[in-house]
Amino acid sequence: MTHASIADPAEAGHHDDSHHADAGHQRRLSGKARIAVMVAALAFSVYQLVIAAFAPLSSLVMRSLHVGFLLLLVYWVVPAARPKRWQQHTPWFDWALGGAAFALGLYHWVFEAELIQRSGDPTTLDLVVGTATIVLLFEAARRSLGLALPLVCAIFLLYGLFGQYLPGGLGHRGYGIDQIVGQLYLGTEGIYGIPTLVSATYIFLFILFGVFLEHAGMIRLFNALALGLVGRARGGPAKVAVLSSGLMGTISGSGVANVLTVGQFTIPLMTRFGYTPVFAGAVEATASMGGQIMPPVMGAVAFIMAETLNVPYADIVKAAVIPAMLYYFTAFWMVHLEAGRKKLLGLPPEQCPNPWKALKESWHLALPLAVLVWMLFHGFTPMFAGMMGLSLTAILLLGAAIAARISHTALRTVFWFGCGLGAAAFLQFGIVPVLGVIALLVALTLFVHGGRDTLRTLRNSLIDGARHALPVGIACAIVGVIVGVLTLTGAATSLAGFVVDIGAHSLFASLLLTMLVCLVLGMGIPTIPNYIITSSIAAPALLKLGVPLIVSHMFVFYFGIMADLTPPVALAAFAAASIARASPMRIGFKATQIALAGFVVPYMAVYDPQLMLQGAWTWTGAIYVTGKAVLAIVLWGAVAVGHLRAPLRLLERLAAFAAAALLVAALPLTDELGFAAAALLLLAHGWRTRRQAGAIA
Repeated sequence: MTHASIADPAEAGHHDDSHHADAGHQRRLSGKARIAVMVAALAFSVYQLVIAAFAPLSSLVMRSLHVGFLLLLVYWVVPAARPKRWQQHTPWFDWALGGAAFALGLYHWVFEAELIQRSGDPTTLDLVVGTATIVLLFEAARRSLGLALPLVCAIFLLYGLFGQYLPGGLGHRGYGIDQIVGQLYLGTEGIYGIPTLVSATYIFLFILFGVFLEHAGMIRLFNALALGLVGRARGGPAKVAVLSSGLMGTISGSGVANVLTVGQFTIPLMTRFGYTPVFAGAVEATASMGGQIMPPVMGAVAFIMAETLNVPYADIVKAAVIPAMLYYFTAFWMVHLEAGRKKLLGLPPEQCPNPWKALKESWHLALPLAVLVWMLFHGFTPMFAGMMGLSLTAILLLGAAIAARISHTALRTVFWFGCGLGAAAFLQFGIVPVLGVIALLVALTLFVHGGRDTLRTLRNSLIDGARHALPVGIACAIVGVIVGVLTLTGAATSLAGFVVDIGAHSLFASLLLTMLVCLVLGMGIPTIPNYIITSSIAAPALLKLGVPLIVSHMFVFYFGIMADLTPPVALAAFAAASIARASPMRIGFKATQIALAGFVVPYMAVYDPQLMLQGAWTWTGAIYVTGKAVLAIVLWGAVAVGHLRAPLRLLERLAAFAAAALLVAALPLTDELGFAAAALLLLAHGWRTRRQAGAIA
């Protein structure tokens, strides 16, 4: 993954781009234009760090400036259309639009007192500025995310403006344009709602954290561990892809980013060892998307969920742990079966590094991640934990550059001890001493041979962090249009009522309907807006039907991720296709097949919340339901691939399907019947394959 500058489009696909391949692709700028964009990106990252460390601005002003920076950078680096000249340089009107968008972002700051005083009674200037901001946001979303999401938001906006003319229960009482603009722009119910708050606080920090760890060499460590642990196993290259993507998922909440970082290494490795390009791309897409439910960092949605439900982030992480492990077990198992079906071998021993040696050399890279997890589970806010994780990574990068020039071991130990002591002062004095340690290390690095390269790496990390935040931030802002209209008109309540009516007759039917809504919405829009729309409609309905709060939201979140794998707009598959050089549609269908067994996990969690450690859970209950889920996934995978120890016969596939369905159902006696059917099938299949092997011998 290249990290040259914000104008470097080497991984343009990194963004949550949609239909047309150009959505989100960034310009190749040079000269003064490139410098201007780098300065703007650097300013954006520094602004976010100041906000995180000192919180000097009121919440609404902070959100407004965040959106201003996002719009500025999108207009400067993402072209409006395909013409080649627009890919190479920024036309004058994009410079102007970006500048104007940033100036409008300052409006809430400049007129803060007046806006508070006339709250609910906007002036003409308020409405003009609000309308201009909303229009600019729609165009920025089209550029960076494709057409689908802006179109969905536009439909909701039209509903807000003209919904009173719709018949029956679909209509509302009618709202003036001043009420709509006021709702979307002047308060915290619209584009400056909870998603934008989360983007401006946690998400940006965690994106930066992931980029800093990447620069520190975390990807190399993950790949070495994966190669060493599973490279030699049957179908080793694909298992390496699953494992390294899972590890990468712990620090990066973006599935598409995972595909474009880990996939550069794993997809060619898989194709070289006999997997088809389609299967290689599909494995990487499936494994990478799981990064969004992989603690501790998870995806942006996890932070939005914590904020929406008003629960500690640690509770969301706790609920996600077992489903995330089951998701990766699913991918691992499907790869194992496919390797068995195709008789694919592992990597030769000389190509697999010693994982313990790699860990011994680079164990210190895991320190920021360990501190982050400890802080999240000890009551610190995600914002403070993210800031500390980021600061520790910066200390590691700078400290390594200085320590490399200290020849005496004792002195080097004293140096690292001093750095650790300075960093540990945060427990007593907060962030200030940690920032002091970083400032001191920066000053020392200036006088160390090769130190300027380290500072350049830090600068590029800040620039890249700003670039990676663009599609996520824009999605968070524009989805506020949907939330604002749903809140103003009360439409979410009537839609939720519809789901509840269905659920009164069958909980399974309402779960199925919710899943289909998530998958259909996901055909055009990224996971964040997908989760926000479905959680505001379906999750309250599931709660009324007796599904625990976090479980109902995780159900929606999980299928929002699955939607990124299902064609026609499988974002992760499009990213993998660019590396595998295969059809994105075929990769999408294959990825859906690989993740198929994972579709059972959310249903099992609804019927038995102990799978997400919710409700009155016990360790015994959690272990039992996890074991049941593992067996269901084993059977489901065998059905999908048609292979276990040997190819499955039709009758065996039908028996495996029935046993898996019984294990998921969670009705009286279904568990017992499911276990019995599974045992019979596995014994019969084992006996048949052993007899065949004996006959061949």
